[in-house]
Amino acid sequence: MTSFSVMIIGGGIGGLALAHGLRREGIEVNVYERTLERTDWLQGYRIHINPAGAHALHNCLPPDAWLSFLATVSTGDSGFGFLTDQCTELLGLTEAEINPSTDPTSRHYGVSRIRLREILLDQLDDVVHRGRSFHRYELDGDRVTAHFADGTTATADLLIGADGANSRVRGQLLPHAQRLDTGVLAVAGKYPLTPERASDLPPALRTRANIVVPRGRGSLFTAVWQHDRIDRAAAGRSGTPPHDDTDYAFWGFADATDRFPPDVEQQDGASLQQVVTDRIRGWSPAFHRLIAESDPATLHAIRAKSATPVTPWPTGRVTLLGDAIHNMTPMAGTGANTALRDADLLRRTLIAAHAGEVPLPAAISGYEREMLRYGFAAVKQSLRNAQNAANSTPLGRAAFRTILRLTAAIPPMRRRMAASLGR
Repeated sequence: MTSFSVMIIGGGIGGLALAHGLRREGIEVNVYERTLERTDWLQGYRIHINPAGAHALHNCLPPDAWLSFLATVSTGDSGFGFLTDQCTELLGLTEAEINPSTDPTSRHYGVSRIRLREILLDQLDDVVHRGRSFHRYELDGDRVTAHFADGTTATADLLIGADGANSRVRGQLLPHAQRLDTGVLAVAGKYPLTPERASDLPPALRTRANIVVPRGRGSLFTAVWQHDRIDRAAAGRSGTPPHDDTDYAFWGFADATDRFPPDVEQQDGASLQQVVTDRIRGWSPAFHRLIAESDPATLHAIRAKSATPVTPWPTGRVTLLGDAIHNMTPMAGTGANTALRDADLLRRTLIAAHAGEVPLPAAISGYEREMLRYGFAAVKQSLRNAQNAANSTPLGRAAFRTILRLTAAIPPMRRRMAASLGR
């Protein structure tokens, strides 16, 4: 048995999952989070947890926390479709085709970021230190000391930067690792699926996720998010009231940044609705209704940024996890899931080091090599999706629509597409 201590900078999804996984194995761990209270982090849309993310959560969480997750989440939508700009179906796949497994660790889920973080914070009050904004770290042999903005310090054998896309840990460890603007921008919003409003949309837009492949520019993604089923016991322990208690249709319209007004990021919700409406002229009235009748307060513009590829670096006593190293565009929906995969992989490698099966430096090095491999594969896919969304080649779009129609009609192609969406 080899004893060592771990400090995690950042109390996001990946960092908290890792903290649970290490604590379960008796490894000393502390999390340093810049926000002061649990309720300081009430932000974000709902997120999609895919089978890889669910598997990682199951492996990291204590059994009761995993059950709390299952008791809280919605079980996703009713399939996935590709539509023309006239709301005609090119390809529609059912949930049973995409997600045939009944194993809870192999399914897709929807959950609010707020509620997931509450589940992850539960049982970690004694290891999460709030109000500690990371400033820099200092190495001293096999130990590393973190310096915080309030003048305090903390020392451990391993420091893990899980502090998000603008990671200060990455900035010191890998100053050459950059995030680049992809030249793609998206405007996103929410349409409330109240009993009175849901019937105003066609079934495809109120029952499943879709990608709209128009003849002209731009791309529209839609998804249905069901509200969390509140685990009253967990909510009572956390002291945080329920959030996201209304079903809604989420949508995001993407195109090249230079196709939007220069001040698009400063515009209010009503102005953004008009911006998108102007860019979908000639589309089905259903899409115009989706945009025009969304809650203006939910609209915002997002520049799609992406991490540049990073090669392995000399392993030391500082490493990175999640968006801190492989930040990706939202165009693949895999950022949180990749962070959870990191947490599970690092959990396993550190358990092996704790058991004396491998030296700690070798364990960290092995984690970094594998994490960089699949992490930047996900970055590459999300970047490709973003670039495709802004692709203005009519011939390419026509060819893609033809492929989708063939996929719908040819069973082997249909099965392959369903399998790729189910991962």
